[in-house]
Amino acid sequence: MATTTSRRVTTGLITSVQSHSTLRPRSMISLIRRNHHINLRLPSPIASASRRWLIEAVPPHARSSWDGSDDGGAQADVKKPGVCGYAITGNEIEGSSDELVEGDQQRVNTMEMVMWAAATASFGVANRVMYKLALVPLKQYPFFLAQLSTFGYVAVYYSILYFRYRAGTVTDEMLSVPKMPFLIAGVLQALAAAAGMAATANLSGPSTTVLSQTFLVWQIFFSIIFLRRRYSVNQILGCTLVALGVVVSVASGSGAAHSLKEAGVFWILLMVLSYLFQGADTVLKEVIFIDSQKRLKGASLDLFIVNSYGSAFQAICIALLLPFLSKLWGIPFNQLGSYLKDGAACFLNVGTMTKGCEGAPLLPLLFVVANIGYNIALLRLLKISSAVVSSLASTVSVPIAVFLFTLPLPYLGVASSLPKGFMGGTVVLVLGMLVYSWTPQEPNPSHSDSVIPSPPPT
Repeated sequence: MATTTSRRVTTGLITSVQSHSTLRPRSMISLIRRNHHINLRLPSPIASASRRWLIEAVPPHARSSWDGSDDGGAQADVKKPGVCGYAITGNEIEGSSDELVEGDQQRVNTMEMVMWAAATASFGVANRVMYKLALVPLKQYPFFLAQLSTFGYVAVYYSILYFRYRAGTVTDEMLSVPKMPFLIAGVLQALAAAAGMAATANLSGPSTTVLSQTFLVWQIFFSIIFLRRRYSVNQILGCTLVALGVVVSVASGSGAAHSLKEAGVFWILLMVLSYLFQGADTVLKEVIFIDSQKRLKGASLDLFIVNSYGSAFQAICIALLLPFLSKLWGIPFNQLGSYLKDGAACFLNVGTMTKGCEGAPLLPLLFVVANIGYNIALLRLLKISSAVVSSLASTVSVPIAVFLFTLPLPYLGVASSLPKGFMGGTVVLVLGMLVYSWTPQEPNPSHSDSVIPSPPPT
């Protein structure tokens, strides 16, 4: 015959009738151990394996029925809420709210990551398209547009940071984080810009696209070195397929291999060095976010602090490199002032130097908006995921932008044709993204016996 035994254990401070009326009621927890349907003839190990603990969360006003105190019936008519039960067996916890909350939080994090990845790819496409459109009125002043995106963004980011500080989103503790990592990030960005400008002037567009895929390689390398991160075989394979897909879809049939042979080893290595600096910069920003969480005791560092300080130090380094950079663009340093003045007049489309500046200032301003949105989305994605994930999302924008350039966009004149291997390369790129995001199903880990911790001292 099966029997059911029940034992109730109460935790908490038991008071007398007199003291209970003067003390504040405490929340109580009831633990009931039940042996359901235990055949008494079975060996004891089997019986002990079927033990179940029922944890009941009982409201404070129900305590009087436990310790024998009486409030004179004042709470007799109060409707008591239902008891929340959690059954704990020897191997699992049934109805655990922590697991449900953790699962919901993981789904929310995944959805946020997908959302920002899509935003990064979308702004990346807009950034590439609007940059080409912005150069239509500023085709004689590309160096001015480059400096506008360097120095102008400092004012934009610090203005946003100021309003977020006034609103209380940015705290004094966030602003007190060490500034040395931001200085290093600014130097890396400036060196990447200088090396990239010098190499781009001596390389063709398709060959630059091929070499740009080393950026992903450097990110993986630095994240392994500095973040102790380990990548699975499918992640490495996925990154390789993404890079290969971009090369095939953009540079196929364009003579990229021939251009690389004619360019010379020095300019190729200089372009690879530029992407090394960029890869180190993105991983360093990921390190900044991780370190700030420890310094801020779990609080998240506002991304506009990273954008503002990083852009400020980058602008300082670019200002020191202006004589070198202006020479790369064929502008004598003693004529740089007049060049920037004429570029500003063309950007605003005012004055006498506006011939050929049709489309300004609308097109350059749209590029500025798209570029700022792209930088914010990219940094946000890096903050909640990793440098490699942000790079993959940004890489997706390359073939999409190439396809859009085949459409009759305004101001661009005759549309370009698709590269020969565009469709095949796009398929390889999408396959690489799927392979990277695929996670092998792991076997369920064995759970050890659950232990109910002792209540804290009262």
